[in-house]
Amino acid sequence: MAKTKKITPEETLRALYNLQIIDSKIDKMREVRGELPIEVNSLEDELEGLSIRVEKVQTEIEEFEKIIVDKKNTISESKSAIKKYSDQQNKVRNNREFTSLNKEMEYLELEMQLAEKRIKEYGFKIESKNEKLTEANAIFKQQKKALDIKKKELKEIVSETVREEEILLKESEKAGKNVDERLLKAYNRIRNASKNGLAVVPVERGASGGSFIKIPPQTQLDIAARKKIIIDEHSGRILVDSLLAQEQSEKMVKKLNKLFK
Repeated sequence: MAKTKKITPEETLRALYNLQIIDSKIDKMREVRGELPIEVNSLEDELEGLSIRVEKVQTEIEEFEKIIVDKKNTISESKSAIKKYSDQQNKVRNNREFTSLNKEMEYLELEMQLAEKRIKEYGFKIESKNEKLTEANAIFKQQKKALDIKKKELKEIVSETVREEEILLKESEKAGKNVDERLLKAYNRIRNASKNGLAVVPVERGASGGSFIKIPPQTQLDIAARKKIIIDEHSGRILVDSLLAQEQSEKMVKKLNKLFK
């Protein structure tokens, strides 16, 4: 049975720094896109909301128009009934029948007046809704144009970097396999907690990269010895010496340049 090769702390540090280099390149690539993906999603959500709003207003207008048609039918039917009762009045035999028909006609007149009033009310409502509809459609058209522009910009940026990002993502996955699972989880946790995504940094001028807090001389010697994984007590990041960082950066640049060709 073949013996599993033991990975030294130095090899782990090199693997971690390789991973950091790759992940930082992915971060920068995504930074180029800026807020565009968020803006696109926001505009898409806004347009969806406007579509629902337009549909609702259109439905309300249709309902009001149906009511107006119904009221016009009521007026038409009332007019026919009044004519019929008027003709009957000319043929009645007594005052009681004449009065009864007169009351029916008066009732129908009131119904017609009420129907006309409702027609005017719903006419004003339709007018108001049409104004809202025009406004919503104008906003929709404007935002749709903005969305198309943003999508085009995003597509152009993505198309320029999609191949490189796919390569980097594969390399990140490969590099992660060279790191102990527990340490890889710690690396990802530190990266997620960091604003700039840095989990592994070199010691520069006696301080961890991006920091001005000096590291004790003995700790600097331990870092340079590469015998163990050392965490910066202030930033929580994994520390490597500047020479190792330079060596891995140069190697990674050469490797990625070949892959990007």
